[in-house]
Amino acid sequence: MKFFWKAFFASLAAILVATIIFIFMLAGLVTSLASMGEQTITVKDHSLLILKLDNRIVERKSNNPFEDIEFPGMEKSSTTGLNQIFHVIHQAKTDDKIRGIYLELSEISAGYATTEEIRDALIDFKTSGKFVYAYSDAISQKAYFLASVADSLMLNPVGMFDFRGLSAEHTFFKKALDKFGIEMQIVRGKDNKFKSAVEQYMYEKMSPANKEQTTLYLATIWNHLLKGISESRKISVDQLNEYANSVMTFRTAETAQKSHFFDNLKYRDQVLNDLRSLAGLKVNEEIPIVTVSEYDKIPSETKAKALIKDKIAVVYAEGEIDTGSGNSSHDINSKDVSQGIREARIDTTVKAIVLRVNSPGGSAFGSEVIWREVKLAQAVKPVVVSMGDYAASGGYYISSPAAVILANATTITGSIGVFGTIPNFGELLNNKIGITFDKVMTNDHADMPSVTRKMTPFEANLMQSYVESTYGIFLSHVAEGRKMTTAMVDSIGQGRVWSGVNAKSNHLIDDFGGMKEALKIAAQKAGISEYRIRELPKQKDPFSELLKNFSVRLQNKMMESVMGTNYEYWKNLSREANSKGIYTRMPYNLEIN
Repeated sequence: MKFFWKAFFASLAAILVATIIFIFMLAGLVTSLASMGEQTITVKDHSLLILKLDNRIVERKSNNPFEDIEFPGMEKSSTTGLNQIFHVIHQAKTDDKIRGIYLELSEISAGYATTEEIRDALIDFKTSGKFVYAYSDAISQKAYFLASVADSLMLNPVGMFDFRGLSAEHTFFKKALDKFGIEMQIVRGKDNKFKSAVEQYMYEKMSPANKEQTTLYLATIWNHLLKGISESRKISVDQLNEYANSVMTFRTAETAQKSHFFDNLKYRDQVLNDLRSLAGLKVNEEIPIVTVSEYDKIPSETKAKALIKDKIAVVYAEGEIDTGSGNSSHDINSKDVSQGIREARIDTTVKAIVLRVNSPGGSAFGSEVIWREVKLAQAVKPVVVSMGDYAASGGYYISSPAAVILANATTITGSIGVFGTIPNFGELLNNKIGITFDKVMTNDHADMPSVTRKMTPFEANLMQSYVESTYGIFLSHVAEGRKMTTAMVDSIGQGRVWSGVNAKSNHLIDDFGGMKEALKIAAQKAGISEYRIRELPKQKDPFSELLKNFSVRLQNKMMESVMGTNYEYWKNLSREANSKGIYTRMPYNLEIN
């Protein structure tokens, strides 16, 4: 009875804590929604659009008002939609009240391909004759690549400029797993020597094949960045490499300015004076500033657009591909995405589809579900794929049937390969913790796959055959979509990761370009000149999603708050422990810095 009451009160306490947190969150939501309702956004004359880009950038901003709500005691993590950024830059280009764009950059929470698309949007903005002014106290290489297109580029006199070249770091868990007595049983295609997603459990360092592919795509990305900076700042590529070798990161701001990376060194008050002058304001006059989130709420002139019947559907596929369980709002729910493509196919007013893919892959089954809908859609109307930072493995799988595939030079793609992992916790549980198991089965392998014992030779061969079969299907899909032989696909497949530059040479993509170019090509192929955008999948009701995922989201937030940067490692291992089926996914912990 004593144990019962202890368990009862412990459960009651947990419920009370969760309820209190929920009440605090709802109270914060009501307050924030009320303040939003009272706030009227107006753009004054001589205004500047400010782009800080310090929030996490996602493909499409969620309509969920709870998305960026701060849990008590936890750091708030806001998001900005890439579609929002494109919209406000395009709108500011023709808005007479907006005099220019002010970039205040430090780091950008997005990949290089996303950064380049924003950079291209700023280059287009400048064709209006309006200015782009950039300033930073401390700026990363990625942020500098974006800022380099500015008409005026300033650094704080004691600021830091990071410029030292790119590095890609892989994390390996083999020694740690061995110490804990955990064996990760790996099954991958026999020829998939480049499928490095599983190497973190097999080795303590990169295999020669993995190092080879990483060296190639890292070099092509770096060369592309240098080319863009060279054209903007009039510094030769050879000079830029010399500066990187000398590690500008730990040199003075004056050295960076004398090397022509910056136009001048200025303090913030001097920058504000520059902005007043450029905006046509008087000395000490307040500068009207409008943010991305504020400007995005101001309706553009859409009356004429509303009368246009023809549409292009933009279907977003961002995150890791799951089986359709919908456990995370940040994953690609294969059911939702495939349904979105289906809706666009059936809708006769939708004349073409742009599939925006930003995914490292995931479930082979989920990828197949989406692939099928893309193929069916392509049979009746043009489908154009626009690749973001990643469109690798399963991300490439779902792209392959499209009529046209576009990517940025810095997009990470390819990784055509398949693998499966079955962790064996037997030694950890039996020998180190002292937990043993016994079972009764009606058939020889009724408990397969088991995480408490090693696979038998029969089971290992069966899994190998299953993986090889799935890889064969992957090859045939790509061969069919790209008009290649399976042998040709296999020669550039085998799990190998490519940059956009390499992918174009290998005919895995058709051309370079972002969303703007994808929409243009889709319209041309559909034979339409005027159209509206229909975004899919439909975003779910935020209130029902909150109630559905509250406990999972709270748990993840708590883990992230406690573990900090190590949270990603825990998430990866947790995913493997709960993995189901076969995966087409690129390396987890690939960080390009």
